[in-house]
Amino acid sequence: MQVTKSTCPYCGVGCGVIIESHGPQITGVRGDPTHPANFGRLCTKGSTLHLTASSPITLQTRLLQPLRRAQRGDAPQPLSWDAALGLATEKFADIIQRHGPNAVGFYVSGQLLTEDYYVFNKLAKGLIGTNNIDSNSRLCMSSAVAGYKATLGADAPPACYDDVNHAQCLFIVGSNAAWAHPILFRRIEDARAANPGMKVIVADPRRTDTAGMADLFLPIQPGSDVMLFHGMLHLMLWEGWTDAEYIAAHTTGFDELKALVREATPERVAQVCGISVADLTTAARWFAGLDGQEVATGASGAPQRRKPTLSLYCQGLNQSSSGTAKNAALINLHLATAQIGKPGAGPFSLTGQPNAMGGREVGGMANLLSAHRDLANPQHRAEVAALWGVADVPSQPGKTAVEMFQAAADGEIKALWIACTNPAQSMPDQATVRRALQRAEFVVVQEAFATAETCAYADLLLPATTWGEKTGTVTNSERRISRVRTAVPAPGEARHDWAIAVQFAHQLEARLRPGQPTLFPYTTDHADQGAQAVWNEHRESTRGRDLDITGLSWALLESAGPQQWPCPADAAGSGNDDNSATTLPTRTRDIGKARLYEDGIFPTADGRARFAAHAWQPTAEQRESRYPFSLTTGRLRDQWHGMTRTGTLGRLFGHVAEPCVQLHPHDMERRQLKNGDLVHVTSKRGSIVVPVQADATLGLSQAFMAMHWGSDFLSGCSSTGERLAGVNALTTSAFCPTSKQPELKHAAVKVLKAELPWTLLAMAWLPADSAQDVREALAALMAQFPLFQFTSCVPFSNNTPLNEPGRERMGVLLRAAAHEPPPDAVIERIEALIGLATADTLRYADQKRGQRRAARLVRHGSATMLEAIVLAGDTSAEGWLKTLLQEELPAQSYGRLLLVPGAKAPVAVQSRGKPVCTCLNVTDAAITTELAQCHGTDADRLAQLQGKLRCGTNCGSCLPELKRMVRSTGPLASKHMAQAAT
Repeated sequence: MQVTKSTCPYCGVGCGVIIESHGPQITGVRGDPTHPANFGRLCTKGSTLHLTASSPITLQTRLLQPLRRAQRGDAPQPLSWDAALGLATEKFADIIQRHGPNAVGFYVSGQLLTEDYYVFNKLAKGLIGTNNIDSNSRLCMSSAVAGYKATLGADAPPACYDDVNHAQCLFIVGSNAAWAHPILFRRIEDARAANPGMKVIVADPRRTDTAGMADLFLPIQPGSDVMLFHGMLHLMLWEGWTDAEYIAAHTTGFDELKALVREATPERVAQVCGISVADLTTAARWFAGLDGQEVATGASGAPQRRKPTLSLYCQGLNQSSSGTAKNAALINLHLATAQIGKPGAGPFSLTGQPNAMGGREVGGMANLLSAHRDLANPQHRAEVAALWGVADVPSQPGKTAVEMFQAAADGEIKALWIACTNPAQSMPDQATVRRALQRAEFVVVQEAFATAETCAYADLLLPATTWGEKTGTVTNSERRISRVRTAVPAPGEARHDWAIAVQFAHQLEARLRPGQPTLFPYTTDHADQGAQAVWNEHRESTRGRDLDITGLSWALLESAGPQQWPCPADAAGSGNDDNSATTLPTRTRDIGKARLYEDGIFPTADGRARFAAHAWQPTAEQRESRYPFSLTTGRLRDQWHGMTRTGTLGRLFGHVAEPCVQLHPHDMERRQLKNGDLVHVTSKRGSIVVPVQADATLGLSQAFMAMHWGSDFLSGCSSTGERLAGVNALTTSAFCPTSKQPELKHAAVKVLKAELPWTLLAMAWLPADSAQDVREALAALMAQFPLFQFTSCVPFSNNTPLNEPGRERMGVLLRAAAHEPPPDAVIERIEALIGLATADTLRYADQKRGQRRAARLVRHGSATMLEAIVLAGDTSAEGWLKTLLQEELPAQSYGRLLLVPGAKAPVAVQSRGKPVCTCLNVTDAAITTELAQCHGTDADRLAQLQGKLRCGTNCGSCLPELKRMVRSTGPLASKHMAQAAT
């Protein structure tokens, strides 16, 4: 067995992983105990990385060779790499020569490595001469960038993960870190346990698992964050809780902000935000570092003893038409109270993607240049042009993500190159995005997974490497650069993203600047050497900049481990000697800077931070009589983005098994809806059909749906036969005017019951080497028939403990609903795909009523179990048949009773319940039963629960839910405890 240190490809926490491999196959993964981001811990997603890289998954889901569609809608056909790059060169060169460089656009990804990003940025801006390169980081972090730059002067999070150990107040807003950044949340839980006096404030429209640890929960209305922050500052000014000395010495613009927040009276803020004045006051006092005790004041009247406050925030602030204002208004609070530049204090934006930070470092967005340079600055453009050896860099602003696809839909952009991202799932306003992909003359999709929705629109598909196969660097939320290393060779003909871009650039240079020296002098024959050469060029671009990393080297990162920036040459000696590994320091110390602005000097023209006075603006779409619900989107605990990777594992669907939209129980009651009913969810842009589920964590007139549910898992057809496009058929492309980040967090919708009397349920256990293919075939079959207004198709598992991989099985579950039965041939095809076209299949059919049922029993050892079922027309028996199949219960005594309609089982069937701990397969039913026997404090009962069932003792991702269950059940009555004592 070989072991390779690398970095997790999921969220921006940037956890270190140790990959175990044997030959060409990754066989295991564990947390790297020496990595300073996670110290050996991994969440549910990270813990299952090796399973997503298994050979059966790879052979079914990966793009393994270049493919071309001669005509849109045709099946793609293989071609050689030389032919593929030649075709791409011909098409791009022709369009550039006919329409100019701005007729092409590149849409890249925060999941690329820094080296990938750098080459694509140089390709677009240096060779082609267009700034039309943007990233899905525009959907993730651009408001955080704009907020930092507007106030602190640079895109640089000033805090670090260790600050959670020093903070006396945590202010978590717009972030469900318990699910979105689980390993950082483990560190928060540890810090809270070590410091019980820490105050935790959580502001969120939903009472999430993160809010479960809050001392103060502020259930604010969607989009009211700026008003909340202004109201807190208003109270701080009124009570004398600001730091006048710090404001005078280190900031500018406070008078304008004071005038603005004067109108944010507690009463108005309480009305807009939907919280009490008392809670607003408590939040302001705790944030200012006061705990209600008498605090000494200096001559200025400012408190002289403050407890440090650390803010943690993410997409709830960023994905907004007021995203920059939200970020800046929060940073204003830190500047006004001097809660910055010291341990435990500062505004800390949590990065959504694994390398959104690295992409910003190299300028891989439409308004940026390398090393945090601004495209609008002539001196910055000249510096980059000199570094690259070109005459100039174009000054015209490029199209940002939403603008790029709108321009393609309008015919302005003729060619799109999409790398490592899936806009046909993740972009808002899917109708416009798909129109853009259809209208563009030429679409290249450079992708590792052939199952991504965007692949269906590609004229040319280029196979790329992914986690476990790549080499390079990434930067996490705390500015820490980590190495990504190759553990196994690339499958098929896949190539590294940066190498594909370099090879394309070499051919395009011959057309656009013949006879001139190459701009891309990087070898693609030796991956590590080539990636190192790209990184060295990036490093040189940072010299003298706020993110200076000239004190680092490839060899130092190799031997001394992950390091934070800034790290200029004088911080660690010369970082340019890449052959000096034997003399480099060990992982025992960090060379870079953990915290920024400790001296109160900021990277602005005058060295002062700037207060930003942004008035509160409501959401782009307001609730109204026709659209009375505020729809919020967000993450699930065990899924990642469009689920091209996590969606291959049935076990990761154990916690949330299928798509749904959630409403408050009272809203459902008023609309006579019950759990599982199908509803139309409709915005001004589109409509989807999805099951509804009650959720008391939501406020009234609010709805929630996970961001992951795209058309690959949730679909159907509209009344005109158009295929529905998942949750982002609903979201708005309205964006923040400064950051250009769209308001994915809010859309006004209506929810109406869907009257679809004919329903279908099909589910089966399938061989591991064909389950993904079957799921894709079922989804494609459903798309061919506009009869189905609703379809969902997801994997499932028997959820065996993670340490028993040999027992794990893979299944597929298909649901559909329609106004009338489809042709028999459709049901027969479904039955054939899931293994029911056999002589031993039990069948029932009532053509007059449009009902069919089929079931197949298979012997496993001494037991006979249900292997596959189809219920068509009448699916009321789902409750017990689904349990019988999925939980692998004995079924030999049922026989043809399996075909009997009705919700009641012939023999009682007891479900094990919903998995809470997916690592060890512990369900909510087992946890509730065990908690009834536990006693003592909440901590005591949690310890007893874990001692008996072991839930939450592996990755810990389920701990917030376990704690919520402990709190909700309450301890045993005191008399029971007394009886136990006697």
